[in-house]
This record gives sequence, structure tokens and C-alpha cells, in this order.
Amino acid sequence: MTSEVQQGVMAWLIGRPRQKRAFGALLGGRTGRLPTRVKAVITSQDNNSEVLVRIIQLLIVAVMGVLYMLAPKTDAGTNFSPVPYALASYLSLTLFGLIWAWNRELPGWSIFASVLFDISLLMVLIWSFHIQYMQPASFYLKAPTLLYIFIFISLRALRFQARYVVAAGLMAALGWLAMIAYVVLSDPHDTMITRDYVAYMTSNSILLGAEFDKIISILLVTGILALAIRRAHSLLVRSVSEQEAARDLSRFFDDKVASQIRDADQAISAGEGVKRDAAVLNVDIRGFTSMAEKMDAGEVMRLLADYQSRLVPLIQAEGGSIDKFMGDGIMATFGAAAPSASPAADALRALDAIMSETDSWSGGGTLARVIVNGAVDAGPVAFGAVGNENRLEYTVIGAPVNFSAKLEKHNKALGCRALVSAKAYEAALAQGYQPPADAEATQCAVHGSEGMQNLVILHR
Repeated sequence: MTSEVQQGVMAWLIGRPRQKRAFGALLGGRTGRLPTRVKAVITSQDNNSEVLVRIIQLLIVAVMGVLYMLAPKTDAGTNFSPVPYALASYLSLTLFGLIWAWNRELPGWSIFASVLFDISLLMVLIWSFHIQYMQPASFYLKAPTLLYIFIFISLRALRFQARYVVAAGLMAALGWLAMIAYVVLSDPHDTMITRDYVAYMTSNSILLGAEFDKIISILLVTGILALAIRRAHSLLVRSVSEQEAARDLSRFFDDKVASQIRDADQAISAGEGVKRDAAVLNVDIRGFTSMAEKMDAGEVMRLLADYQSRLVPLIQAEGGSIDKFMGDGIMATFGAAAPSASPAADALRALDAIMSETDSWSGGGTLARVIVNGAVDAGPVAFGAVGNENRLEYTVIGAPVNFSAKLEKHNKALGCRALVSAKAYEAALAQGYQPPADAEATQCAVHGSEGMQNLVILHR
């Protein structure tokens, strides 16, 4: 009959892929399709949990040791008590496991071995009670120490891996079944079995139904915990995946934009936007195209990497958000992605810092000097998402965006490196900006713009 049942279960699992996947997912959790970096984070979380398990085990062995010392001893000089030796062994192995888990990832077999040792130790302790108190074997079946089994099972829930919970529960159920068998078979002349509940409660007799209730309780608690851990594991995987995605997102988007995407109450869609007073900064390497033609690809990319690694932190330090990289061009906004009380002043401070940083910069190569142009304009802009449902991009639209780009190119015509519109300059002064001593007002035509424009040269 047992063979037929086993064959039936195997046929059910093999013949029904959905059930097979569900059974496998319950025991181990499917992480095969996850990126390696996500698996690494989950593994690290599990190993940290194993350290916590070992610490709790130390507390358990300490409690057991105290209880043993306080309990009355009736076996002195007559019988051998395994309790002190079992506790000493448990303490040693727990300390060893704690040191191991603290320094490196534990292999699966060691955790299963720890589960087996936990359950075996508890069963040995419970079994020893009838020797300690010189009672029939059935005496230990009524020991409340059995409740510790649920602590050992729940300990394995800390790893968010259901297979260890299942292993602990099955070992506990089999262990208690073995304890019942020992009572029944230890004395062939008196199995101690009764069907009288009162006799069971008031004597050393055993009621098989009551003992099986304990086994059923162990299995049910194990099953419920395993299901809960399976769900928790799915949430952990999703949380770690989203955390890693958010971290990667922050590398492709400015922090302020990434925060808006992460914190949005509803899905972001094209056409959504806000109008804000902002400043727009455009920075570019003068003559970069002709310069790049004389360099190999590796040198060009190293130059850009050095250039961007210098400038981006300066912009972000003043509260700027990188809108986009356009080859050697950098466009940043102040007060667009998030409201600001001093967008113009922040943008001009960032421009000053850039000019100071690149004043004698050679690009880290054989070039004598690389000249960096910058320009700022300020005013109302629209900030929001454009694109379609499959591809969205946050962008800034408005007159300051276009005029800042024109001013950046106009630096060459005026023989300067940093230009700002008079409107943005006055706004920055009102917001607490301290200009350089040689700031120079000028009025001129700017290519692509109508009429004469009032400008301020910040740096020649």
C-alpha cells in the first residue's frame, strides 16, 4: 500500500507541472531567474539571519541550563543524566556555528545538520526526564518542555527559506513519533495505553489520540509557517529586486528624478507636468568635435569620463539635477525637478565652481588646456514626462532651456567662458549670490535670438 501511495504521489508531481512547481517553490523558493546581484543580496540577508539564529540559540541553551540547575535532582548517585553533556555539546556547536556564520556563508547541509541536532537534543532532554525522576517512560510524554519544539521550528523562519522550516517540523514529528513508540515498546507486558481520558490525565498512562494531536499540531504549525515564509520570501525577492532596480535607476536618472519615480502615488504617464521657476545651466567643451577627431576612441572616452566626474559633483553640490548628457554637453536644472527658493543663485554658484575647477584643466592628457564654456538662464519652465506608454523621459521645456544653450555657444563670440542672462543674474543677487569681482555687464545680439540681449560675463 505504501509503495502504491508513493507511486501515486510521484505520478501526480511528474504529470502535473503546476503542482510540481508549487511543491518545489514551497520547499526552496525559486530564485534561478534572478540576476546575480539580486541573489547576492538575498544570500547576504539569509546569512545575517543565520547569525541571528545562532544568537537566539545561545539564549535558548542559557535558559535550558538555568532551568536544569534549578530543577530538583533525584538521580544523584544512581543514574547517568545526559542533560549537562547535551547542553555543553549544544553550546559548543552553537558557538562554532555562530563564528562560522559570522565569517562566511553556511552551506545548506550544515543548516540541516543544525536542525537535526536541535530537535535531537530536545528529544534527548525530554526522554531523560523519566530517568531523572525515576518514573515510567510514559512520564516524559506529558512534559511541557515539548513546547520548545515550536521555538526550534520558528527559529528557521528567520531565514525566509521554507525548506528549513519544513525540515524542522518533519524531524520534530518523527522524533515525537519515535518517543511514543519507545513508550509503547519498551515494556512488552505493559504498553501503558488507555482509552480513558481521566486516567490519562491523572496517571502515567498514555492516550494515543492525545499524542497524535501533538504531532498534528506540529505538522500544522510547520505547514502554516512554511506557507507564510514562502510568501515572505516572495516579498523579500521583490523588495530586493526593486531596491536594486532603484539603485540602478539612480545611476541613469538624477537623484531627484529617481525619487519622484519611486515615490509616485500612481503610475507616471506622458503629458503630466508642473510649472516652476527654475534656472538652467548648460556646459560644454569648446571645440570638442575637432579635438575628438585627433584622438583615438579610448582617449575621447577617458576625457569625457574625467570631465563629467569633475563637473557633476559640483552641480549636485549646489542642488542641481542633471537633465541629460549630450556628448560633451551637460544640461542641468535648478528648481525644476524639485522646488527651490534660490534656483538662480544655486546655478551661478555651480557655474563659478565649474570655472574654478576647469581653469587649468588639461583633460588628463597631452592637451595644454581644455576650455569649458558655461551659461545660465532663469525663468518659468515646464517639468514633466514625455514619450509614450513604453518609453518615458523626464524633461524640462521652456525659454530658459533654449536661451541657456544659445548663451553657452555665444561664449566663443564674446571671448569668455561663462555667460548669464541679466534676468538670471539679478534673480541670483536677490537670492544671496555673491558674484566675482570682475563680473561684467554687456549688451549684444545672440545668434538665434531677436533684438539685443542684456547679459553678464561672469568669467573671461
